[in-house]
Amino acid sequence: MIDRRGFLAVAATLALAARARAIAVQRGLDLALVNGWFWTGTPGHPPTAIGIVEDRIAALGAAEVRGLTTARTRVIDLGGAFAMPAFTDGHTHFLRGAVTLSQPDLLSATSKADFAARLGAAARKRPGKWILGGTWDEQRMGGELPSHDWIDAATPDMPVAVPRTDLHSYLLNSVALKLAGITRDTPDPAGGVIVRDAVGNPTGIVKDNAKALVDRVVPARTDAEADAAVLEGIAYGLSKGLAQVHNPEIDWNTWYPLRRLHAAGKLDMRFYAFVPIADWEKMAAIVSEEGRGDDWLRWGAVKALADGSLGSRTALFYDDYTDAPGQRGVRVTSLEDLREWIGASDAHGLHVATHAIGDRANDDILSLYADVARANGPRDRRFRIEHAQHLRPTTIPHFAAQGIVASLQPYHAIDDGRWAVKRIGEKRLNGTYAFRSLIDSGAHVAFGSDWPVAPLDPLTGIYAGITRRTIDGANPKGWLPDQKVTAEQALVAYTRGNAYSGFMEDRTGKLARGYYADIVVLDGNLLTIDPLKIPEVKVLHTFVGGKQRFTSV
Repeated sequence: MIDRRGFLAVAATLALAARARAIAVQRGLDLALVNGWFWTGTPGHPPTAIGIVEDRIAALGAAEVRGLTTARTRVIDLGGAFAMPAFTDGHTHFLRGAVTLSQPDLLSATSKADFAARLGAAARKRPGKWILGGTWDEQRMGGELPSHDWIDAATPDMPVAVPRTDLHSYLLNSVALKLAGITRDTPDPAGGVIVRDAVGNPTGIVKDNAKALVDRVVPARTDAEADAAVLEGIAYGLSKGLAQVHNPEIDWNTWYPLRRLHAAGKLDMRFYAFVPIADWEKMAAIVSEEGRGDDWLRWGAVKALADGSLGSRTALFYDDYTDAPGQRGVRVTSLEDLREWIGASDAHGLHVATHAIGDRANDDILSLYADVARANGPRDRRFRIEHAQHLRPTTIPHFAAQGIVASLQPYHAIDDGRWAVKRIGEKRLNGTYAFRSLIDSGAHVAFGSDWPVAPLDPLTGIYAGITRRTIDGANPKGWLPDQKVTAEQALVAYTRGNAYSGFMEDRTGKLARGYYADIVVLDGNLLTIDPLKIPEVKVLHTFVGGKQRFTSV
């Protein structure tokens, strides 16, 4: 049954389709993509051509496109290439990821010496500057958590605060520890951890809310630096076939450059910007005064944090970590604050997403969402849980029953699958990264990357969801293979799934008349290709709003 909002959305799409058709009849198509194989995202025989007027799809099928093509129409012959709705990444930390494009590559370091050498080289290139990236993973360097002793000699004069790949921990050198005022006498903040050695001295690792001790002393980027980084990130995303990203963030650092760039007409990619839920009143006031933006930059969404991460042992579980008896994770935000902020945000019509990794954190948020929905009354709210990473099997049906969007990142399964069993043991793997079970249950599922935690590359995510082959090569048949998804399920999650999760399913996520002409063209058919070859597929063209924003040919 279609509610009033859905009825109005359908009516608007039909009106736009009729307008685009009328313009095409009057003056011809602006752009025709011909001789392609188009997966539209809906059932039916795939068309071989699409016609575009302004920023919308006006025609589908070779005969219709040919009949509306005139001398003024730009025609691009796709040479039989595979085309589909351009990808949306449902979960990024966009500015952080964009900054890493110019930061040292630490993630591929394989030893202490290699790691230190890379930071030392970066320090020599940027004398006197904080080194804030890229990201590291101790599992790729033997499993030992790094400390300031690893890097002090290589970075003796400049502060270092580099995040773990999950963004829930920083590694600091001694200079940064001193600037942040972190000593053996500094207490752990609520929802945070300062890792200490056997005699109580800080090792240089700070987790979750303890990162704020460092963030407060790091010099802010200039507006020009932030804007340039975002533009670099946009160009990079377009090269990966992305037309849109969602940015569920816990700060305003990306919001401001996006606003500036949008005002200057420089956004070539669509953005859905979230801000910290603690600032819900500020966002509610912006919505009241300015609305929710437009389809290039939308807002009106807030993000909460229920817990930390599996890698940092701060994800919240019912039971102890297998490799750290006595530890069950942390509540990054108290239940009292979550209840108050989610309830108030929802009551003011804001879209709420909450980060939850551990099984207890997910159950807490599902229960809290149910309470808020009852208290505030029925409406189309589309609560989201970001990650939904470790679920008890009995929890999975609640997503569909409550209408909760599961915003998932398939690459995490092939990355964390190398070592997750060490953290939580075999028993709790049942319900871990449960992509297929959530889809089969009828839940709304959206896929993303968590960039820079994982690559900003939907093809890598699709490969991960289909194969579940861990990046160490240890699981050639797939890690927890019963949770593999089909190619079409993966494509839907990266297109229609994200469109729904961002309230844009009436104009993005599929190729249909009246929808935005957001299209990616690839040199391989993702529905028929050997899944092991998906990472080799190349993006040929990316169109956003009917304009070619990237081409490799």
